[in-house]
Amino acid sequence: MKKTYLMIFLMMMLVMAGAGCSSGETEMKAQSGGKVELTVSAAVSLQDALNDIKKSFEKENANVEVHYNFGASGALQQQISQGAPVDLFFSAAEDKFDKLVEEDLIEEKNGIDLVGNDLVLVVPKASKKEIGSLEDLTKAAKISIGTPESVPAGQYAKQTLENMNLFKEMEDRLVYAKDVRQVLTYVETGNVDAGLVYKTDALNSSKVEIIAAAQGDLHDPIIYPVGMINNLDHAKEAKLFYDYLQTEASMKIFEKYGFKNLK
Repeated sequence: MKKTYLMIFLMMMLVMAGAGCSSGETEMKAQSGGKVELTVSAAVSLQDALNDIKKSFEKENANVEVHYNFGASGALQQQISQGAPVDLFFSAAEDKFDKLVEEDLIEEKNGIDLVGNDLVLVVPKASKKEIGSLEDLTKAAKISIGTPESVPAGQYAKQTLENMNLFKEMEDRLVYAKDVRQVLTYVETGNVDAGLVYKTDALNSSKVEIIAAAQGDLHDPIIYPVGMINNLDHAKEAKLFYDYLQTEASMKIFEKYGFKNLK
């Protein structure tokens, strides 16, 4: 009898263990859905355009799921340098991208200068300040720009103010932001009198007015390079998305949001 009970007990344990494994395997498959997941670190100013591109890409490539990590290009570059698991980097500045090339994290042949942008001066729609040009920034009590060390738009803004001999005069009035979208928010809410942001961001806001664009000779060229990180787990799928960003359909989306086609 004892042997019989022991055999029954062992058989029950085996059945339960098998069911557990089957359940675990089913759960893992359900979680993954059989899809390859890509992580793309991209400048926050690309958010709207890239979300549209993601929709069309995933419709055509049902086996690939794209996840974005949006932020300031400098912060994203540092994350990748420190080992963050990323498949592609889409920067708003060449120097941040070149840093990863220098560190052998991106091969030059696996990168391209894809789109460009403009730097513009914006004020709140209901502003009563008489700001009609970049020179009129001296009339503003508070001006927001991105933190120059980590935010390319802030770097371009600082260069513009320096080349206009306004930076030292206005330094105490500058309100620094973590990225260009935060600059835009400060202007939209009236927390500052003016801000320097990308044209693409300004065009998507109904709460600000574009006053002027900074001339190209006042700052470095605004170029957005994109590239694949070396030693990828999903190199085939990363190349698929990298190539898709360069298609005519994708370029039309970028242009719709105000970016310049640099291809």
